[in-house]
Amino acid sequence: MRRRFFVEHFTGTTALIEGDTAHHLGHVLRAQSGQLYELSDGSAAWLARIESVARNRVVFALLDQLPTPQSAPEITLLLAVIKFDAFEWAIEKATELGVHKIVPLAAARSEKGLLAAAAKRSQRWQKILLESSQQSRRLRIPQLDGLAKPSQSFAAQSANFRLMLSERSDAPTIRSTLPVAIPAQSRSAALAIGPEGGWTDDELAAARASGFQEASLGQLILRTETAVISALSILNFALSPG
Repeated sequence: MRRRFFVEHFTGTTALIEGDTAHHLGHVLRAQSGQLYELSDGSAAWLARIESVARNRVVFALLDQLPTPQSAPEITLLLAVIKFDAFEWAIEKATELGVHKIVPLAAARSEKGLLAAAAKRSQRWQKILLESSQQSRRLRIPQLDGLAKPSQSFAAQSANFRLMLSERSDAPTIRSTLPVAIPAQSRSAALAIGPEGGWTDDELAAARASGFQEASLGQLILRTETAVISALSILNFALSPG
């Protein structure tokens, strides 16, 4: 399977990759003239042939435009900051599952030391999203917002379905909160997943005030990163065209 890389834009029948990605192509992958790769500018994808490889510059000739994938559900993941290895694993898998936007949350029960260090991880997180998008051959890289307070993020959401994972025994399952038939224009969702200590009463109240509904993944208690994969898989299935 051909590797996919992202470019700033296509220029006529050519494309250019510079900087670290070009260095990776030339020195790690040993790219050579004539080799074929897939390129995306976030709007379209092309099959491209390498024309020349320099130290930090790779020039491509565009050959054939690739089919645009079927429109996927637009899902925003509001994810409380947890231990960085688990958080980074979660956003990598969320990217593979097609999430549209990721918003790191400074939840009340997130560890304060992690929140203080989160701003310095932004560049690393962007790199994870880029590499995961390339690996999964996405058309575009998900948007990564800055660290935000839950109440502000909840209020900013306008998705048709707004769900907050809950450990409460009486919370309905995610699938049962969604209608059986979902119109194409309604295939957007915001999914809020809290820290390992759970949401506070104030956070739950703020979510409800912003139109969020509590939802459960069942009786088992999952790690946050496991809940990300499980919940996004369910939403993709429920919101994707039949």
